[in-house]
Amino acid sequence: MSSPAHPDFLAGEGEQRARIRALDWAATSLGPPLAWSDALRTAVGLVLSSPVPLVLLWGADGVLLYNDAFSVVAGGRHPGLLGRPALEAWPEMAELNRYVLATVFAGGTVSFRDEPMVLSRHGVPEDVWLDLDYSPVRDAQGRIEGVLAVVRETTARMRGEQQLRDSESRLKFTLKAGKLGAWELDVATMTLTSSSTCKANFGRGPGASFSYEELLAAIHPEDVARRRAALGRTLTERVDYDGDYRVLWPDGSVHWVSVQARPVVGRDGRVVRLMGASRDITERKRAEEGLRALNETLEARVTERTAERDLMWRLSQDLMIVVDLKRGGNILAANPAWERLLGWTEAELVGTPVQHFLHPDDLASSTQYVEERREGRTLRSKDNRYQHKDGRWRWISWSVVEANPSMLMAVGRDITEEREAREALTAAESALRQSQKMEAVGQLTGGIAHDFNNLLQGIVGSLGLLRKRLQQGRTSELDRFITSAMNSAHRAAALTHRLLAFSRLQPLDPKPVKVNPLVVSMEDLLRRTLGEQMRLELALAGGLWLTKCDPNQLETALLNLVINARDAMPGGGTLTVETGNLSLDAGATAQVRDLAPGQYVSVSVSDTGTGMSPEVLERAFEPFFTTKPLGQGTGLGLSMIYGFARQSEGSVQLYSEPGKGTTVRLYLPRYQGEGVPEDAQAPRELTDAHTAESGETVLVVEDEEVIRALIVEVLRELGYRALEASDGTEGLRLLRSAPRLDLLVTDMGLPGLNGRQLADAGRAARPGLKVLFMTGYAENAAVSSGFLEPGMAMMTKPFAMEALATRIRDIIGRG
Repeated sequence: MSSPAHPDFLAGEGEQRARIRALDWAATSLGPPLAWSDALRTAVGLVLSSPVPLVLLWGADGVLLYNDAFSVVAGGRHPGLLGRPALEAWPEMAELNRYVLATVFAGGTVSFRDEPMVLSRHGVPEDVWLDLDYSPVRDAQGRIEGVLAVVRETTARMRGEQQLRDSESRLKFTLKAGKLGAWELDVATMTLTSSSTCKANFGRGPGASFSYEELLAAIHPEDVARRRAALGRTLTERVDYDGDYRVLWPDGSVHWVSVQARPVVGRDGRVVRLMGASRDITERKRAEEGLRALNETLEARVTERTAERDLMWRLSQDLMIVVDLKRGGNILAANPAWERLLGWTEAELVGTPVQHFLHPDDLASSTQYVEERREGRTLRSKDNRYQHKDGRWRWISWSVVEANPSMLMAVGRDITEEREAREALTAAESALRQSQKMEAVGQLTGGIAHDFNNLLQGIVGSLGLLRKRLQQGRTSELDRFITSAMNSAHRAAALTHRLLAFSRLQPLDPKPVKVNPLVVSMEDLLRRTLGEQMRLELALAGGLWLTKCDPNQLETALLNLVINARDAMPGGGTLTVETGNLSLDAGATAQVRDLAPGQYVSVSVSDTGTGMSPEVLERAFEPFFTTKPLGQGTGLGLSMIYGFARQSEGSVQLYSEPGKGTTVRLYLPRYQGEGVPEDAQAPRELTDAHTAESGETVLVVEDEEVIRALIVEVLRELGYRALEASDGTEGLRLLRSAPRLDLLVTDMGLPGLNGRQLADAGRAARPGLKVLFMTGYAENAAVSSGFLEPGMAMMTKPFAMEALATRIRDIIGRG
């Protein structure tokens, strides 16, 4: 391509100068460079000459010009950014650039320090941090023509600082879990800070002053040189510090201390401090010394032991073992700890293959571990299960002292209680998740009790007036009282289902959902949850798409978000629930975690409360993380909401600033398949569509007489031959004797045989028998996905007779 003549300010070397000269600027809003204004020429010359990453956003649409240094920051987006409007060229930065152009063209400046962003510079989204400074570029008359941006990427430093924070957190956890002694050494001042456990490792009391000079003096004279050499390597080569040393306690006794440290490097590349831990390993060293001493004489004569070795061997609290690897893993020696911990005497152990005591499920991994140790490929410990003499299994953590082709020597520590504690912790986590739901129930109890009493009053009052009018012979108003009682009963059932949904463990049951009616149905509940000090506003979009999700879980999510918002507004405020339709491209979804491009229904809950700091915002979705006082929150609300959104093939995003409130936005995928929301499926009354075909027979087994009588009455009105039984035993008799049976309708909780046992027995007598279970307990509904077999269905009480008739007709009509 031949380049046209260009003005002098574009002359010179450099990739960007060449690209600017070659670009067809006449096709852009800036026009050819020969016609550029003096201000633009001067600014471009300044940008191209600078070694600092600089970008010009010129004109109202922010046409991009930048230098060679910025092309490195742009990555794979270079050179496609040159000459394009900023809002179009980098979609994921469109909102930021729109804000910058508006602010700077109004005469302001914009600065960010270590600003976190998600940019697609190499084809995939990546987390980056940037320092950004935007300032106006004016012409000779003082008019603002463009924006100059200074860009410095701080990603490497921010990631390094995060890694350092993570490392320090892991160290603190390790110190706490392993009962280690923590210490820190400031290299510049050689000032030592140590924990009480660290002081105890060196024979000092918890309150004793313990300086670095005293630490050096405590090292055994024979180990001082080795310790100084290790410290020197750490300071000069910046490697981890790790070693075992003898220390002299003030009482004159000698102890072994294992010391590990990690250097912290300053910006100048020099070590500024050491962070470390210490552990008293005297007992372990004594045990190792005893095992090594034993190994020296075993090949000559295993049974000959000196009194000193025998004492070391017998006093150890941990298991010790010597295994002959050449003879099938026979045990050559085992110390008395085996009898104390596992019940086996040395006479019972010696000569028996060690595999005899090992759990079968651990055999393969343990054999592989021994081979790795013999080849010197691993230094880690190995946990496996050994059988106690009484038949129980105990977890043992083994550390190999020595392994060669013929022999293995190891020390084992009983960790059964630790393993059981970890398993108990897992159960506790499950219990905490359940308690989070129960916490929500607690928030609702007062309001639901109030509403439920009102609904009962509507039912009782309407039925009372109905009886009175019948006694008076006044039948013209009966329909009004019947309708009032039915409406109150349906609302009471809805409240019951909602409370059970919050308090029970239920699986996701996705179905087409109209979000706006769902939100409206919860309005009274949400207002009662907020209280009188707070205002609830609904901003529901017209023409909202259908989504597909579990409506109960969506209700739970909304309630939990409203409770969080209420707690964030202790002095009152406004909470807004907003819905809308969103079509998101790849650039937009790059700003939302785990969200694919597509069409979504958004549900947002916004408050005017205290907001969140960046640190809290970053951890908000972590399970068990909470800023609420102890006992006022489990820290599971947002993590469970995020899990619900992800299981629904959507996501959730948080927007918050301290003092400016919080917005939580759920993204739920648009539903475009067949089917309609559940509220439009059930008929309002019994019709000819429910009528039975000739001879169809249904067996109803229900111990509640009123319910059984109602169901039988409806079935007989529809033309079915209805058989009835009050318990499982009578139901089984009818199952076996009836000449024809098209469907079994049974309650789950029956006296004698329960509903499932009855169904199984019925299918044994009549293979393929169709079954409809009825239950008033949400726990049964929770297991329905794995409980129901083909030809089975379940309905949760209370239900309308029309819904029951529809379900019966549907099940029988399947053929």
